[in-house]
Parts: sequence; structure tokens; C-alpha cells
Amino acid sequence: MQKKFYPDTLVWRDYYEDRRDGIRPLGEFAFRFLKWCAEKGHVLLVSDTVVMELKVYFPEEKVKQIFSSFESSIQNVVATQEQISEAKTEWIKRNRELPLKDVIHVVVAKHHNAVLISRDRHLLDELSEIVEVLKPEDVTLD
Repeated sequence: MQKKFYPDTLVWRDYYEDRRDGIRPLGEFAFRFLKWCAEKGHVLLVSDTVVMELKVYFPEEKVKQIFSSFESSIQNVVATQEQISEAKTEWIKRNRELPLKDVIHVVVAKHHNAVLISRDRHLLDELSEIVEVLKPEDVTLD
């Protein structure tokens, strides 16, 4: 059965930069997850918000390169005005303690019935009642 996943910006950076947190191979976890999605025919949602965030760190050509190995699995989505409004409402409810872009990721994933893939503590701890949030290494690779 095909599943939908929405990897956030941190996951794409972990993969591309082959990052580590001092102990764990975050880049390897991200790569294994993304490769599994491609092999199993699962959908990787990439929003305009993720692309915009990546462009803060990389030029446009590098951003394209980040996604190039997984093109067949990627479905590009745009955060609609309705989704942005919903995210702003959630953001205000939470006393603006979270970055608004993080809440937009959550709302977009929810509207596309996707599992949000992140390692952002705020998303894992505070917004998991809105959408399922998993770290790449916590996805069951069946």
C-alpha cells in the first residue's frame, strides 16, 4: 500500500549534508528512509515551504540536486492560503512558541494525509496530536 510522507527541511539537510549529532548518523537515517520510500513506491511530499527554507542554506541548483535522486517519488505541493490561515491559528493558540513555518509543515502534512518526518523536538512533542510525526529512523521499513 502506497503511503505519503512529508520530510521536513531538517531531514533533507541531514541527508544532503550527511549530518551527525555527535553520536548518531542522521544523514544515514535520512538516506535509508528516503531510499526505502523510493524503492517501495511511497510518495515524498515536498512543499514550497521546504524549498524556500532550503534556499536559505543552498543555491537553487543545490536544492534541485538534493531532490534529484528521489524525483520519481516526489510530489510537489503548495501551502494554500487556507492551510496558512489554519497554521496561523494553531500558532497563535500556542502562544507563538513555535516557528510559524514548522506549524505550516504540520498543517500541510495533515491536509495531504501524510506522516510528517522530522527530528524537530517541537514537532515531535507539541504538534503530534494534529498529525503523526516520526523521526526517519522510527519509520518501520517493511
